[in-house]
Parts: sequence; structure tokens; C-alpha cells
Amino acid sequence: MRLRFAFPILGWLLACSAAHAAAAELRVLTHASFAVPQPLLAQFEKEAGVTLRITKAGDAGEMLNKLILTRANPVADVVFGIDNVLAAKAQAAQVLAPLDRAPDVTINGLAGSLPALLRPVDYGYVTVNYDKAWFAKKGLALPQSLDDLAQPAYARLLVVQNPATSSPGNAFLLATIGALGEENAFAWWGRMRANGLKVVKGWSEAYYTEFSHNGGSRPLVVSYATSPAAEMFYSKTQLSEPPTGSLSLRGGVFRQVEGVALVVGGRQRAAALRFADFLRSMPVQQALQTEMWMYPVAKGVPRADALRYAPEPSRFDAPPAQVLTDKGADWVRRWTQVVLK
Repeated sequence: MRLRFAFPILGWLLACSAAHAAAAELRVLTHASFAVPQPLLAQFEKEAGVTLRITKAGDAGEMLNKLILTRANPVADVVFGIDNVLAAKAQAAQVLAPLDRAPDVTINGLAGSLPALLRPVDYGYVTVNYDKAWFAKKGLALPQSLDDLAQPAYARLLVVQNPATSSPGNAFLLATIGALGEENAFAWWGRMRANGLKVVKGWSEAYYTEFSHNGGSRPLVVSYATSPAAEMFYSKTQLSEPPTGSLSLRGGVFRQVEGVALVVGGRQRAAALRFADFLRSMPVQQALQTEMWMYPVAKGVPRADALRYAPEPSRFDAPPAQVLTDKGADWVRRWTQVVLK
């Protein structure tokens, strides 16, 4: 009886194996924060006739470095997460392939935020977040400017990420330079060092270890404008308002725009272009708001209800794009000398 069923079962297994082998593999390189619901990814695979291999390569800077180091033998066909800070470095390294630019359907002001090799997918704001309970308990007014943060009343209150190792840390540095100018910005950073500024390697350590809301000693942390909304969304207790807030200080807000691009030497160009369109589709643009806590770029996408606790800052600052391209690396080295050495 077993032999009777052996050939049909074997045939079915071979058919499944052949179907799986026929599905091309699309290699996607992303940063560690990439998150799209699995059902949407599965639907893309089915409709595109591919199998996705998603590789998360740490921080966006680490991701780009991996792309550059492997350009002789590319590890991806498409990359997501290169932003307006890293775009110039990616272009200079010649790791991005020309992208058939889709008709501009991004919200106003975002279309020119990235070079033509990158297609915008989402955006957000790096800001200073504060612990509401800590400030209420101490009876200390919230800082109203970067200059306030350098005053004795705010000594040893702020934790920032090292711009050499952290995307939000670098974005915050650029915001200070964009608002104050290079010399005044580094003079401010020198005052902050003297005022007890704490520096850590990355966002997770700053937010989950050093921030007072999570048991640390620092009630001010460089994070994102959407962080208070995420606190509400993930809270295990019912809250009437977020326990944290976001400050819109002049020189303390940077708008980050993330994009998707094809990789030079990558395979599966048609599927990679389709994946770029997928990231701009209505379902993904809706999902990324509470998966990656970024704002959608596509016009007409409804805002997630949770983002009512994440109003967009009224202003943001950054150096001119060409100046950033020419001097960005020098600024990080200078910051290291001023703040850490």
C-alpha cells in the first residue's frame, strides 16, 4: 500500500520543489528598524513571483557601509533606508543604480529631498524628547532653546548619540550647524560638554538605558517626534496622554527622509523596481506609520490615529545639501575633538 502512494507523493514534492526553485530571489538590504507586516510581504512575493531575502544590517550608516564594502560582489538588489544625510555618501561611492523615477506623488516639499537615484518612502523628525513626570516633579521649566540646555539649570540632563555611530546623533549635529552656523554650533557643543552632556553609541542605549522615563538619570534625550505616540501605542496601561513629549527647539530638529534604491550590479531589476513601488503603495504607507514610526510620503494616505500624539514640528534645520556633502565627514571629526577628546 505504501508503494501505491509513493509516486504521487514524490511527484507532488518534486512539483513544489520546482515551483520554489522557479521563484527568483529578491535580495533586500535594510536598516534594523525596517518593519512591514508579514502578510503584506507575502502578498508581494505572490504577486511579483519572487522570494524575498531581507537582510537587516544595523544602523543606516552600517547598512550603507556594508553596501560599499561589498560593491564588487553586491549582497542586495535593492536597498531601503538611505536618507538625506547618507545620500551624498552613497552617490559618491557609486553603489546606487539609476531608478526609473515614478511620477511625483509625494507630499509637498519632499520631492527634492533626495537625489534622483533614491525614491522617497517615509520621513520623520529627530528631536529632543523629555520625561514629563521628571520635569513636573522637579518643577523645572522645559528648555526653550539650545542656549538654555547649556545653562547650569540643565546640567547633566541631556543624553545624545555619537554622530560617528548613530544616524539620529548625526542628524542632531547637522540641525545645530544648520541653525547656528558651523562655528557657533561647535562653540555650543563645547559648552554642552562642560555642562555634563552624556554621549552614548546609539539610540537604543540613549532611550532605553539613559533616559529617565526608562529608569535612567537623563530626562532629555535625542529621539524622534513620533516617540511620544509610540509610548502611547505600546503602553500596557491606559493613558490619557503620552508620558513623554517632543521639543521643537531652533537647531534641535532635523527632518530625515528615507528612500529606496536599486543596487549597482544587483539582479532582478524588474522585481526591484516593483518592490520600490510596493513601499510607496497605500497599504505599506499606512502600515509604516505604526511599524517604523515614520510619516508617509505618498499623497492621500490617511494618518494613523496614533500619530495624533506626534504633531509635526513647526520648523527644522539643516545645512545646504552641497555643504553637507562637502563637509559632513569633517564635522563628525570636529565634533569628536570638541566633545570627546
